[in-house]
Amino acid sequence: MTTPLAAIQSVRLDDENSTLIILDQTLLPNEKVFLHLSTMEDVWEAIYHLKVRGAPAIGIAAAYGAYLGVKASKEEDFDAFAAEFEKVKAYLASARPTAVNLFWALNRMEERLRKEAQKSVKDIKQALKDEAERIREEDEQVCLSIGEHALSLLEPGWGLLTHCNAGTIATAKYGTALAPIYLGEEKGYDFKVYADETRPLLQGARLTAWELQEAGVDVTLICDNMASIVMKEGKVQAVLVGCDRVAANGDTANKIGTSGVAILAKHYGVPFYVCAPLSTVDLTCPSGDDIPIELRKEEEITAAWYEKPMAPENVKAYNPAFDVTDHELITAIITEKGIAYAPFEKSLAELMNK
Repeated sequence: MTTPLAAIQSVRLDDENSTLIILDQTLLPNEKVFLHLSTMEDVWEAIYHLKVRGAPAIGIAAAYGAYLGVKASKEEDFDAFAAEFEKVKAYLASARPTAVNLFWALNRMEERLRKEAQKSVKDIKQALKDEAERIREEDEQVCLSIGEHALSLLEPGWGLLTHCNAGTIATAKYGTALAPIYLGEEKGYDFKVYADETRPLLQGARLTAWELQEAGVDVTLICDNMASIVMKEGKVQAVLVGCDRVAANGDTANKIGTSGVAILAKHYGVPFYVCAPLSTVDLTCPSGDDIPIELRKEEEITAAWYEKPMAPENVKAYNPAFDVTDHELITAIITEKGIAYAPFEKSLAELMNK
């Protein structure tokens, strides 16, 4: 990946200063600001307010946050230290209810804690740091593998549509749904990318359009309600999206508006691909009906991104952050260990057991 974006780590640890450093995605594309988070309240607020966002990046931030949350602990007894860790874990887990990577990363950190139970608390702290670093390093390789599998389904010169942001700034590196675009750019595939602006928080306009343009990719920004016409006009040969959770039956939760894109793609005969690390697959969740959907503040629709309010004062607004795409609308789910096709109950389970 030759893009300068490859050098950007949106989440990293400054252990010497006991600080989590994140790229504040709420300020893009106008400002590139790295925040230095030193308290659990800072980390929670960054996750909740989408300063760090993207399922993998949330997981990485949570892992580092869990380590930093107990790094300064004075406890020497394992049970007391573990109880302190549990409080940090529960607090961070409350930031975002839908993104399974948040819970996956925190559970993995707890598993490492329990595994090291016979060691000194000092050694356990080092183990927690090592585990958080491993989560970040593994995500980079996972994204590269997803990109390679996804690229095998695409052809040079294709028009690709994406929704929300599943790029390098949402992960350790490369991204999920954008990874094949970056790899294709290296190989001269000359993709033409259409990026939905992704209302109401405009992650597509602010983030996807920004990072693809920075990388020299041919990207065109469209309003969300323009996805239909670009498909009808034959400008789109495939849709690539990320996701925050995959249910056992293949239903996927992603940023609000994704299910509408899937319905359009089905109508126009455009393949709809979900790029998902296996850490987002939740086999304990039978279907999309069982995925909790985060409801966010009404102000994000009525006023948050405008100089003046763009809706009548006190009007009611409904603001779910995610929707669920039915598995019947999904052509394939692309993971780091391979590509899952229907029936997803079988193919996803097989990939999880690899």
